[in-house]
Amino acid sequence: MGKLGTWEIVLIIAVILLIFGGKKIPELMRGLGRGMKEFKDAKDGNEPTDAK
Repeated sequence: MGKLGTWEIVLIIAVILLIFGGKKIPELMRGLGRGMKEFKDAKDGNEPTDAK
């Protein structure tokens, strides 16, 4: 596994856009961010917050 170059990143982004479409991307990223925050909180032992 080497480093990803510019063309590989462009290709991955193009495939993601083809699969999910442009309207779903912000929704997917928001969900990913929430999941990462929950994981971080659980790892650190912090209580979850329900702020939206």
